[in-house]
Amino acid sequence: MSAIVFTAVLFAAFLHAAWNALVKSAGDKFLMTIMVASSAAFLAAVALPFLPQPDVESWRYIVASAVIHVGYFTLVALAYHHADMSQTYPLMRGPAPFLVALVGALALGEPLSPAAWIGIGLISFGVLSMVGIRRNGDGKGVAIALCNAAVIAAYTLVDGHGVRLSGSPAGYTLWVFMLTGIPLAAWVMARHGKTAFVRAGLDWRVGLLGGLATLAAYSLVLWAMMAAPVAIVAALRETSILFGTVISAVILKENVGTSRLAAACIIVFGAIALRLG
Repeated sequence: MSAIVFTAVLFAAFLHAAWNALVKSAGDKFLMTIMVASSAAFLAAVALPFLPQPDVESWRYIVASAVIHVGYFTLVALAYHHADMSQTYPLMRGPAPFLVALVGALALGEPLSPAAWIGIGLISFGVLSMVGIRRNGDGKGVAIALCNAAVIAAYTLVDGHGVRLSGSPAGYTLWVFMLTGIPLAAWVMARHGKTAFVRAGLDWRVGLLGGLATLAAYSLVLWAMMAAPVAIVAALRETSILFGTVISAVILKENVGTSRLAAACIIVFGAIALRLG
């Protein structure tokens, strides 16, 4: 992985942590998640006419990815509804890189070096080490988060292959987000009415900022997947939990204990292993 690709994925990880922090700070986390997805769809619709369109061969992957992403955003919202984000976010993100690496190596012909496996293992272990399972009735949220880890792995593998066939990483990404956001926004309006976001006290500018962040983050990730193995990019992207820890401590003023700092150091070592590998 070149230095440019490495830096781009780290920036994507920061953007991913940033939009999740926006969700965490919202009063209604469920509607904020949908607002972020809907805003990304709006931005995609505005930009698509000015970009090269994906090749025909990639369209089945675009449609499949959009369907999987609808499930992803729905499970994100449900997980945050049933359990704390600090608990469910690592559970969703931690197992996914290892699942991607296993499927990629066994089924898709993307073998990895020993250093890459060490890096993926360290990042996954570090992310999962952030979790503190508490006996407070949040078992449903934990189960949902673990299910979403498989969903994340699924769309990562689909997009990792589809974007390489598209000939237009930006066009591919924007179509995925537009096809994802439209049904989510339609569902919210059908269930809660057109003013659902306003009645929930959500600021559309915050939602738009979150949509821009998630759109830019995933665009960078898919671009990186055209230049590096999918499993390595997927693992490095999960350094978002490291940036999330910094945001939690500095901006959200949350208490970050020594165990989380130790886990963050493990993630850093994993990222170094991926870079050196």
